[in-house]
Amino acid sequence: MSFLNLCKAASPPSIEDIHLKRQLGWILFLRVIVLTLLIGLTTLLETKEHQLILPPLEYVLYFIVGIYIYTILSALILNRIFCFRFFAYFQLITDVLLASCLVIYTQSSQSIFLTIYFYPIICGAILLFRRGSLLMAALSSLCYGGILAAEYHDLIDRLIPGFQSNIPTSQVAMQYFSTPGITFFLVAILASLLAERLYRAESELSQTSQSLDRLALLHKQIFDDINTGIITVASNGDITSFNKAAGQITGYNAVEVLGKNIETQFPELIEKKMEEGRPVASFTRKNGELIPVGYSWTRLNMPGDSANSKVYTMQDLSKIKSMEDKMRQAEKMAAIGEMAAGVAHEFRNPLAAISGAAQVLQGDIINDPDSSGLLTIITRECDRLDGTIRDFLQFSKPADPEKNWFSLQALIQESCELLAQSAKWDNNIEIIIDLPENLDCWGDSGQIKQVIINLITNARNAIGAKDGTITISAIEQNADNMENTVIRITDTGPGIEERILQTIFEPFFTTRENGTGLGLAIVKQLINSHDGTVTAVNNTDGTGATFTFTLPLP
Repeated sequence: MSFLNLCKAASPPSIEDIHLKRQLGWILFLRVIVLTLLIGLTTLLETKEHQLILPPLEYVLYFIVGIYIYTILSALILNRIFCFRFFAYFQLITDVLLASCLVIYTQSSQSIFLTIYFYPIICGAILLFRRGSLLMAALSSLCYGGILAAEYHDLIDRLIPGFQSNIPTSQVAMQYFSTPGITFFLVAILASLLAERLYRAESELSQTSQSLDRLALLHKQIFDDINTGIITVASNGDITSFNKAAGQITGYNAVEVLGKNIETQFPELIEKKMEEGRPVASFTRKNGELIPVGYSWTRLNMPGDSANSKVYTMQDLSKIKSMEDKMRQAEKMAAIGEMAAGVAHEFRNPLAAISGAAQVLQGDIINDPDSSGLLTIITRECDRLDGTIRDFLQFSKPADPEKNWFSLQALIQESCELLAQSAKWDNNIEIIIDLPENLDCWGDSGQIKQVIINLITNARNAIGAKDGTITISAIEQNADNMENTVIRITDTGPGIEERILQTIFEPFFTTRENGTGLGLAIVKQLINSHDGTVTAVNNTDGTGATFTFTLPLP
C-alpha cells in the first residue's frame, strides 16, 4: 500500500472519508474513556501486597497526562487534514505502542491489562476493516512477543528497578505468547467480519433512507402540484390528507378539513353513484358557489390499517361545462345561420322584383309627384334591405381568403374612388393617404378591400355632415418576432363612447338608426381569417377615433 493511497490530500473528501473522519473522532474519545477507566480501576485495586503498577508511580501520572495531551492534539489535527486513512493507521499504531507500555508497567507477562491490545485491533476493524484489524493483530503480537523476549533476557529490570522476571525458560515464554497471539488474530477476524457487515448495513440503510427521502419528496411535489384534487380518508371516515388542488376546488384549506368526517364535510361525494361510472356532483364551495365536480374514489391499502381507507380524486368541470355550453350554442347559431341565409336568399328574389317594378312605375308616372315620391321610397328601402341581406350573407358564409401579394397604395386608391362615386359620399370629407412607397401586403385583396371600404364608411358616418378628414396610414412592424403590416384609419369625428368601445365589433351592434350592425363585425371576421388583429381606440387629442388592423407577412 503506497502513501498516495493512504493520503489523497489534493482531492476533496469523499463520503467514505467523511465517515472515516467521524469514526476517528469517536475512537479518540473512546481512547480517553477507556484509559481513564483502566487507570482508575487499577488505582483502586492497588495495594501493598498486590502491586499492579510498578514503581515509581509518578511515571503513571506522566503516562496519563501524555496520552491526554496526545489525544487533544490528534483531535485538533483531525479537523485540518484530508489524509484520514494515513491518520487512522498512525493512531492505531500509537494505540498498540501505548498498550505495550501499559502492559510493561503492569507486571509485563503477569499484567491484567493484556486485553488492552483488543482495543486497537477492534478499532482497526471499525476504521479500516479486515486489513486494518489483521495488521493491528500482527503488530500487537509482535509487540507482546518483544515484551516477553525482553523479560526473558532480563532487559525490563534495567528499565524498571525492582522488576522480577517470571519467565525462566523459553518454553514458558512460548506458553505465555501462544494463547494471546492466537486470540489477537481471532478477535481481528471476528471484529472485521462484524465491522464489514455493519458497514454494509449502514450503507444499505443510507441508500434506503435516501430513496425514501426522494420518494417522499416526489410524492409531496406530485401531491401538491397536480391539478387534480386528492383527498385521503381513514377507515373511520376522517380526512387524513388534502392537497392544494382540492383546496382550490372546494374553497377550503387543509387546516379546516383535516380530521373532519368526509360525509359531514363533503356530503356531495357519495359512493353509491360510483356504479354509474365517474359521477358528476353539484358541489357547493365554501363561498356558496355551486360548481360541477367530477370525482371518483378507490380503496387505499395503508399499512396497519383496515381496507376501508379511501382516496378521492376530484376535478372542477366548470370550464369544461362552459365549453360544452358554448359548443352547443355555436352549433345552434350555425343552424340558425344556415336557416337565416336560406331565408335571406328567398327574400332577395322578390325584393329585386319589387325594386324593378317600382323603378318601371316611377318612369311611367313621372308627372304624378305623390306617386313618384312613394315609389322613390320603395326603391330606396329595397336597396337598403338588399344591402343588409348582402352583408348578412357575407357574414354568415365567409369565404376562405386567397392570399397573394398586392399593392396597398393601389388598393386604397381604388377603394376611395369607388366610395367617391357613391351617391352617399359627402364632399365635405377629405381623405389623406400617408403610405410608404412600394408597400406591398400579403392577403386576399378582395377581402382587404372590403375591410378598408367598411372602415372608411364607418369613419364617414362618424363625422356626419361636418367638415372632417380621414387619414389612412400604414407601416411594416416587427412584433413578437413576426413581421406585420399595420394599417390605421383615423377620423376627426366625435369618437366612441367608452362603455361601447369593447362591443362595437359584435354582430348586429349599431348606434345608427338605419345601420345593420354588420359592417365592423365583417371587418373583424375578415381580419381574423387572415390571422390578424383589429382594434379601436379614441384619439389622445380628444377628436375622433383610430381603427388599427394588422396583416401578418409570410
